Amino acid sequence: MYGFFLLLKTTALSELLAIRQNYSFDTNLCYLCFYIKYKTQGDILWRRLGSICAIKTSNLSMITKFEDLDLTKQYSYADYLTWQFQERLELIKGHIYKMTPAPARRHQQIVWNITGLFWEKFKKGPCKVYQAPFDVRLPKKGQVSDKQTFTVVQPDLCVICDLNKLDDRGCVGAPDLVVEILSPGNTKKEMKQKFDVYQEAGVKEYWLVQPDDRNVFQYVLNEDGIYIGLHPLTDEDILVSRAFPDFEIELAQLFD
Repeated sequence: MYGFFLLLKTTALSELLAIRQNYSFDTNLCYLCFYIKYKTQGDILWRRLGSICAIKTSNLSMITKFEDLDLTKQYSYADYLTWQFQERLELIKGHIYKMTPAPARRHQQIVWNITGLFWEKFKKGPCKVYQAPFDVRLPKKGQVSDKQTFTVVQPDLCVICDLNKLDDRGCVGAPDLVVEILSPGNTKKEMKQKFDVYQEAGVKEYWLVQPDDRNVFQYVLNEDGIYIGLHPLTDEDILVSRAFPDFEIELAQLFD
């Protein structure tokens, strides 16, 4: 960040505008300049960077307390980027869903177990595996700007094979495979709202892991873009991925 700060301070505005013409600056850069203003009160830097980003300071407001959010309002990813507090949130169709502050020990153990199995499978391949916290933005088709994106989720685990979907802020578009592990308080969200947005976004395969019952629900997207639920699996079964047919997991390894 120091180098970026120095660039703004020492480079002529005309040169900065030329840089803007040669490179594609997205709103991430604009929010970086907002961060600089917020932390340093660097009004001169803000005006210079505002000239590059072509945005007005009045359009942005830094939210530092969760209590300052209006839970009846719809928010975008552009709003999400201005939130500076400890609570972890997800946006589903513009609505805020607060995440479990500290998942149960059993939940974390399953995350650890399944991450190890996925790492072993995908470590040498082209696909990438990410675990929460990792932002997955699911914009509607043709509406990929931050202000047009209203769903931002943090799956427990996801696999992404189209590396063009990755940027420094996470993933834009549907992962190939998503795994969610149920916790007290999030069951309804994972089984209803997130099921719907994963289906609409085109996530090819969705696993729902239930720690208490030691079972897994596996959903596979059909040709019509609708999830088909396969036979529920228990800790005595072997799960075979449909998106990656050579990937098998003895489910007992998940729950031990």
